[in-house]
Amino acid sequence: MNVPENLRYTKSHEWAQKDEKNIVIGITDHAQHEITDVVHVELPQKGKKVEQGKPCVVVESVKSAFDIYAPVSGTVVAVNSDVESSPELVNQSPYDKGHFIAIEPSDPADYDKLLSPEEYKNLIK
Repeated sequence: MNVPENLRYTKSHEWAQKDEKNIVIGITDHAQHEITDVVHVELPQKGKKVEQGKPCVVVESVKSAFDIYAPVSGTVVAVNSDVESSPELVNQSPYDKGHFIAIEPSDPADYDKLLSPEEYKNLIK
């Protein structure tokens, strides 16, 4: 299972990557394997407030619909509309082209409280 060392993770299988001031999120390689073939992604609007641990994105697969939870609280500042028109990107490239949104965190320290790559690897063993 691919678990990049430069990301942080949640117990519900989201990943987070911090840049200068925002946090980009998506689902892990493990999660996309579990969900199987993604057929639809519903993203929030830019400007929407999201709360850590609460649903912020919906992913539908051939199996079912799944809530994706915000790893941090804040405001959605960017959405990856490519996954709405090409939801298969979530399966093909979960850490790059298949990301969902960028959040400007209300408390940047929340990022550091997420799981380290090692902690996430232990979770999915």
